[in-house]
Amino acid sequence: MAKKSNAGFSELAALDDVRLTKELEDTYRQLFTLRLQVATRQLQNVKEIGKVKRKIARIKTLQRRREMVAVGGA
Repeated sequence: MAKKSNAGFSELAALDDVRLTKELEDTYRQLFTLRLQVATRQLQNVKEIGKVKRKIARIKTLQRRREMVAVGGA
């Protein structure tokens, strides 16, 4: 299986810490909305939930990586 490019990850990596935190909050809000739509049978494409969860994981990974660099560099 061929590797996918990490274009989304590099876009997130370009954000500063404040914007990354805001993006995480917005993504959690989006996940909540999608779950609500699934419960009310309004969501057509349920694959969106997985995409949003992966985006959350990418953001958290970046935050943790930056935290480790800050601790290691101090």
